[in-house]
Amino acid sequence: MISAAGRAWRAAILSVVLLAPLALPAASSPSAPAQERTIAGSGDALRARYGELRTRLEHNAFGQPLYLLSEEGSKSVQGDVYGIVDHPFRDVQTLADAANWCHVLILPFNTKNCTSGAGTLSLYVGRKSQEPIDRAFRLDFRFIPVAAEPGYLQRSLRAADGPVGTRNYAITLEAAPLDDTHSFIHLSYSYQYGTVSKIAMQLYLNTAGSDKVGFSTSQEGGRARLVGGMRGVMERNTMRYYLAIDAYLNSLAAPPAQQVERRLNEWFSMSEKYRRQLHEMDRDEYLAMKRAETRRMAGGAG
Repeated sequence: MISAAGRAWRAAILSVVLLAPLALPAASSPSAPAQERTIAGSGDALRARYGELRTRLEHNAFGQPLYLLSEEGSKSVQGDVYGIVDHPFRDVQTLADAANWCHVLILPFNTKNCTSGAGTLSLYVGRKSQEPIDRAFRLDFRFIPVAAEPGYLQRSLRAADGPVGTRNYAITLEAAPLDDTHSFIHLSYSYQYGTVSKIAMQLYLNTAGSDKVGFSTSQEGGRARLVGGMRGVMERNTMRYYLAIDAYLNSLAAPPAQQVERRLNEWFSMSEKYRRQLHEMDRDEYLAMKRAETRRMAGGAG
């Protein structure tokens, strides 16, 4: 029979594991220049950042213009992803609306629901299967409209508290047009954690997550190997959320009644291009689960 303390500890571990999909980045280099980890703050500054990163965007292992980096401290982690999307800036500007962020965030496996209100966004994270919403963990963000200009967009999501002693969550998107049909986006994510959450995540990485890998390589015994551990977790989820943004933007070309189905199918197809890192279930299982969850989201349950 499991003691009350044992049940509490198991719940703590589960909460951290369920929240893992929120952890965006993993680093291609922990010594990346500081300016690559900061918010540009204007369209001109972000386009200048594009010029600095252009070689990395054009030559990488992702098969698309994408650059990832991160920095992990003793009690915090920050990650950033930069990418070019094949969409005019007017499409990207729809992410000025919190409700449209829910259309993005619902796509990965573990997100069970997303609701938005006046200046708020609540994300419900659960298992990679269908389950009642009351079993999911709710994370409440303030949705902050930092900037929306003809050539620049910035939105920030902030949450003071998370599960198992995690705190000070910050997610920021900034974007600027490159030309009439392409936009440059920067997604930044950071949070702080305590001893319990760090131990719980390490337990996950040593058990269920032990065979999972990311996209970057490290040298081990003179051979290049795909990274695992926390870097692997961060890289997988960085890619999942980047693909979710791209799938959402692609869906805007469809009639409104067809946009949800297009988002779901495109996100799954994009993810399967990186099957070694991102595959969790087959298409039919994913679509059945997400159709139910998007219906729940549209109905305002939460």
